[in-house]
Amino acid sequence: MTVLPALREEIVLRTDDGLELVGELALPEGRPAKATLITLHPLPTHGGFMDSHIYRKAAWRLPELADVAVLRFNTRGTSSPRGTSDGQFEEGIGEAADVRAAVDFAVARGLPNRWIVGWSFGTELALKYGAPLDVEGAILLSPPLHRADEDDMRTWADSGKPVTALVPELDDFLQPDEARERFTPLTQLDLVAVDGAKHLWVGEKYVRLVLDRIVEQVAPDRAPLPTHVP
Repeated sequence: MTVLPALREEIVLRTDDGLELVGELALPEGRPAKATLITLHPLPTHGGFMDSHIYRKAAWRLPELADVAVLRFNTRGTSSPRGTSDGQFEEGIGEAADVRAAVDFAVARGLPNRWIVGWSFGTELALKYGAPLDVEGAILLSPPLHRADEDDMRTWADSGKPVTALVPELDDFLQPDEARERFTPLTQLDLVAVDGAKHLWVGEKYVRLVLDRIVEQVAPDRAPLPTHVP
């Protein structure tokens, strides 16, 4: 639960359909970021929001430990202690504008080496809408493949951008063997099966594994993360 130093700024994203989405940007303190995570949270109708624990701990740790900026926000209609974003949940359809707004904000701020990181419902948004945007690639945590389809995967394949999926061995929705089959159209996918893990990545062991794997992808010279700080 340690919160390490960072420059933390409350932000507002403005969508092209006129909504304001609340969020936070956490930057390294006193030095430039090496990479940027644009995070897409789990399903808001089942408790997902910008403070879902993997993302909260990423924002607490990665600016200091890895020089990685972390952008978190509530998709439309979603609430957290930061506030409530305009609009209402739109089943992953209207949320396309939310993804665009987050990437546009990161581009406008000059944030470097931008990666989309989706978790559960957030992976659906990443797969459906992320490939054409100005990002380096995507990292998927616990993809359920409920909304994203083969056409979305082919769009990513055609983009040539790297995609990594961390698939829990004991996931409630999609486990590694089925994931390998269903992700076939996404030809450049790096699928990582995680022994013993579940959909929500509960426990420090799995938080550390996820954050290490993210940093290995976006800022490899800073992986693995240290486990102690001064």
